[in-house]
Amino acid sequence: MVQLTPNPSYSLAIRIELPNRAGMLASVTQAIASVGGNLGQIDLIEQSRHVSIREITVDAASLEQDEEIIQAVKAVPDVKIIEIYDRTFNLHRGGKLSVNSKIPLKSQSDLAMAYTPGVGRICTAIAQDPEKVYSLTIKQNTVAIVTDGSAVLGLGNLGPAGALPVMEGKAMLFKEFAGIDAFPICLSTQDTEEIIKTVKNIAPVFGGINLEDIAAPRCFEIERRLRQELDIPVFHDDQHGTAIVSLAALINALKLVKKSLSEVRIVINGAGAAGIAIARLLKKAGAENIWMCDSKGILSHSRTDLNEEKREFAVKAQGSLAGALQGADVFLGVSVPGVLTPEMVKSMAKDPIVFAMANPIPEIQPEYIVSDAAVIATGRSDYPNQINNVLAFPGVFRGALDCRATTITTTMYLEAAYAIASLVSPSDLSAEQVIPSVFDKRVAIAVASAVQQAARLEGVARC
Repeated sequence: MVQLTPNPSYSLAIRIELPNRAGMLASVTQAIASVGGNLGQIDLIEQSRHVSIREITVDAASLEQDEEIIQAVKAVPDVKIIEIYDRTFNLHRGGKLSVNSKIPLKSQSDLAMAYTPGVGRICTAIAQDPEKVYSLTIKQNTVAIVTDGSAVLGLGNLGPAGALPVMEGKAMLFKEFAGIDAFPICLSTQDTEEIIKTVKNIAPVFGGINLEDIAAPRCFEIERRLRQELDIPVFHDDQHGTAIVSLAALINALKLVKKSLSEVRIVINGAGAAGIAIARLLKKAGAENIWMCDSKGILSHSRTDLNEEKREFAVKAQGSLAGALQGADVFLGVSVPGVLTPEMVKSMAKDPIVFAMANPIPEIQPEYIVSDAAVIATGRSDYPNQINNVLAFPGVFRGALDCRATTITTTMYLEAAYAIASLVSPSDLSAEQVIPSVFDKRVAIAVASAVQQAARLEGVARC
């Protein structure tokens, strides 16, 4: 059995009391290591002649391994566990966001200008010239992150409350990587018309709308209608953010294996929002041979259960995912954990590329195919080549807001992907680096610039 990689999402802090004598700390760390825990920081909290109190940070690969680590520490003679807490849950306690004023209110005159009566002059100015809302309010730099909680990560329909932690995290990423003020809007309806109506009603506050974690096929209609009925950018990140970053990574992966996008056969597993968007963008970029699979197998012309979006990518071939992958060059997974097997990868063409992007657990653990695939990518931060939408959406919105784009076009998606791919230089390109780091500060700037330029060329920029 392959030992999976411990990661911070299953991180524990264990505070222990142990005798203050040589070798005691080593016995604890050895116990943790014996069950596969990955040691992090070790802090000395308190020490006397007889005992010491330490706090040890440990990463695991699962909740089950967390429990194994705790039991291993409990089994060490003379060691007492004082406290255990889950560091990921602690990070989320109380929420991850707050609202802060940009202007201090230190005097009566400050209050009179920021609020009544002075604010009345600003309200009147905007009412007389609505375009001034961009220069005199938060609208110029604010995005609504809208969800109905129907398709949260790879976890399913968790509802609006279950989706809120993801939306909070998204807002953090907007601020950290692009300086954009974003706010989570979790709706207690999954009715298409209600969602469209609600977003239209709140749109005056925002310079852009980021749709998130809305299940297919409903998400297609919501995005289409909002784009038609609003004059601000509407971007469904699960579709287009995933497509942009996937294309960027694939461009560089194909360079490594010396294959062209127009010649390779690509199998996409998962025909929901992300899968359809990836297929459309790959096609726009020049891919000519795309086979898509859903839970029932290949999207074939012979099937009568395909919706409009799936029919767009139907092919003559029939069969299962395993059959589709025989001789294929690329696997792109946006589906469910464990659906891809090592045997399927072995059946692919020489130097196969595997992007297993189901989150939080991929279609196959990279450890199983490290010797069989030329390039492996996942959606996780604890493996190389993270296909993370944060490489796309902050820069896309930064560019769209800065030029006050009325919409976001496919050309803007393409240019964003090319910009991301270009940041991995030929000297840095390797099987473990086909995409820039999410912490590469050049990314949002490059994407924003590319998006602005494309918007102006297409005539959708207002400034």
